[in-house]
Amino acid sequence: MVIGLGIDVVEVARLEAVLARHPQRASDRLFTSEELAECASRRDSTPCLASRFAAKEAFLKALGTGLRDGIAWRHMSVRSGPLGQPKLVVTERAAEKLTELGGTAVHVSITHDAGVAAAVVVIEAS
Repeated sequence: MVIGLGIDVVEVARLEAVLARHPQRASDRLFTSEELAECASRRDSTPCLASRFAAKEAFLKALGTGLRDGIAWRHMSVRSGPLGQPKLVVTERAAEKLTELGGTAVHVSITHDAGVAAAVVVIEAS
């Protein structure tokens, strides 16, 4: 049963500007080391990071909390599965809130094209 649904769209140029103004601080605050390493291996890392940021925003919308109650950006991480499919890994306070909501699975789809990144997240309960 679906118990949460979220969608988000990010302008790649906007994220690029944030990362240019505060490269270390923004990267450390918004992304996990795994996300940064995976996106750094791409020809252009910014669309990769923007799609991951969109997935985090979409997850927070699906969860219904936003960034409150101790949830931080680094409590969510988008990683690529063996075939390249995105997987949202939820930890710490975000994982606790997911459990409180009754969520047992999180599904994510991400994309980027023409300067825009987007993501959809579905939270499922058994």
